[in-house]
Amino acid sequence: MNDIAKPPSRARRRIAFLLFDGVKTLDYVGPAEVFVEANQAVDGYDIVLLSPDGQDVATSLGNRISVHGAASDAGEFDTVIVPGSELPPHEFVRPTLTEAAASLASRARRVVSICSGAFVLAEIGLLDGRRATTHWKFAPELRRLYPSVRVEPDAIFVRDGDVLTSAGVAAGIDLALALVEDDHGADVARQVAQLLLVYLQRSGGQSQYSVPLRARAKPASIVRRATDLVDADPTRTWTVTDLARLVSTSPRHLARRFREELGQSPSEYVTAVRFDLARMRLEAGASVTETAVQSGYGSPEALRRTFVTRLGISPSQYQRRFRSSLPAECTRGMGQAEFELAD
Repeated sequence: MNDIAKPPSRARRRIAFLLFDGVKTLDYVGPAEVFVEANQAVDGYDIVLLSPDGQDVATSLGNRISVHGAASDAGEFDTVIVPGSELPPHEFVRPTLTEAAASLASRARRVVSICSGAFVLAEIGLLDGRRATTHWKFAPELRRLYPSVRVEPDAIFVRDGDVLTSAGVAAGIDLALALVEDDHGADVARQVAQLLLVYLQRSGGQSQYSVPLRARAKPASIVRRATDLVDADPTRTWTVTDLARLVSTSPRHLARRFREELGQSPSEYVTAVRFDLARMRLEAGASVTETAVQSGYGSPEALRRTFVTRLGISPSQYQRRFRSSLPAECTRGMGQAEFELAD
């Protein structure tokens, strides 16, 4: 389309979304709606949908989306945004997409990724030496594939100079609101947040929304026997010496095997089990005091310190956000297997 190469207007900032087959619909629709909503207050943005070759794309919902044109024909932009996908990165981070992203980035004031779109920015070198984030489930792979990227897996979004990255879906809305605030001030961003019924700025990080996923030790190994003991009685005061004695090995050997199989120490495993149990108890409606005692923390203050350190919010704040209708009594005595299913 000929009109996509028009020069940027002084009054309106051109925002490009680079779409591709398999793009996650909410990753671009959510942020785009923030800019569209902002236009009610400041008439400040032009939204342009692009694809690498100018052809329509199939989204994660299976529907086809028409774009305005190809990345190579699009002219200059204030901001380029690369959404993510539920597809594994190796399936969508292809040369056609990365070449289009690199071309657009060279013609933009700032570059943004949503969710696994960070893999595209990393592949073209934009994240080298920078702080960045992605959805928590993709963070380990981003760190493994691109060791020069300083991955912050718990961040909702990260700003490092003129490159910004966010976690998935709703975090893209958070980031778009931050861009609107940069461009037009806090009052406009607040108005947009109110109209969309979202937080202007969420407290805490991604961990509060993620499902606890712990690696399982190999069947019949001494580590599996030790973790089964912890899972069965997480409130007990476990030490590596206690565990080693019960599985008939030395503390040093058990600690080494924990590192090899689970990537953490025995004490870190115990801490993780207790924290998962505390989250589950709060979600089920137990009081903070009950939760502290029943998950092995001993005191509400110890529980509060742990939640603030790990999630950036207090136990009571966590409970207000995630409390379920499951009676608290239903979770008592649940071991690892049960609360993995409950999650």
